[in-house]
Amino acid sequence: MIIRGIERRVIFRNNGDRDAFLDRLGELLLGSSTPCYAWALLSNHVHLLLRTGSIPLAGIMRRLLTGYAVTFIHRYRRHGHHFRNRYKSILCEEDVYLQELVRYIHLNPLRAGLVKDLKELGSYAYSGHSVLLGKRKRDWQDRGYVLGYFGQPEREAKREYLSFVSKGIDEGRKPELVGGGLLRCVGGWKGLKEARESGQRVKSDERILGSSEFVDRVLREAGEQLERRSRLRRRGADLRWFIERVAVVFGVEAEDLKTGSRSRKVGKARAALCYIAVRELGLSCAFLAKELRISPSAVSKSAVRGRRELDHAVIQGLLESP
Repeated sequence: MIIRGIERRVIFRNNGDRDAFLDRLGELLLGSSTPCYAWALLSNHVHLLLRTGSIPLAGIMRRLLTGYAVTFIHRYRRHGHHFRNRYKSILCEEDVYLQELVRYIHLNPLRAGLVKDLKELGSYAYSGHSVLLGKRKRDWQDRGYVLGYFGQPEREAKREYLSFVSKGIDEGRKPELVGGGLLRCVGGWKGLKEARESGQRVKSDERILGSSEFVDRVLREAGEQLERRSRLRRRGADLRWFIERVAVVFGVEAEDLKTGSRSRKVGKARAALCYIAVRELGLSCAFLAKELRISPSAVSKSAVRGRRELDHAVIQGLLESP
């Protein structure tokens, strides 16, 4: 994921701005159980490598960028937009690309001249590299998951990781990791030439980084989700419909879901409602918060709980016609 300032303007004027951005990011990631594997802040853009949690990344990014932009504009008495249109989001095939992306992202401050060498990068505060090495702590960065790719115990994993990063310094920038969907899918021009010569059909998409089979599966699943959402809406399954449906299934009053009640029964019903409303209807946390008379963070936490605790059969039952 790449976030850029409008017209390539700086989005951080000082470390206070960077710290404010990271505080906001950390709060949102922890609140939504969204793992972060790599990140780097540069003067006019940000790189993030995240795994989708219970809340869609679009909602998290909207809250992150809007909140930070409003604070920044107010602090410096600026006007207009702060970020460049929409952030650039690329879905990657984890087993194939995770290590490469972690290295690429964490070397960005070195390539940009923000640090002079790998040693200085190891203690740089505004990149996840120092966190992986244990030099700095960020509770919202999943360092254990990434280091697990480099072996056990942790001391050996850190040594292997550092060696891997070091080998990437001379490789320079890798545009295939952030653009060029078809070439990414087949391994560059050579792979594309060989695929065409053999008569192989190649599936590609600019938003997806992975093999042809991975791209095809992602697009198919995305299409299925859109079709489910379309079917629900054709049946009139809006938020009000789901509130009534959830109330019946869990044996609570529909109005109880809008009172902020902390009873266990109501809480479980609200978790189901928030999870389905966010994942299946595509509703934002802000909209749900207003409708349910609770805070956006409460919606986020309820959706996380719904994903963790609810049985798949219960979810499917709620999505079926009564």
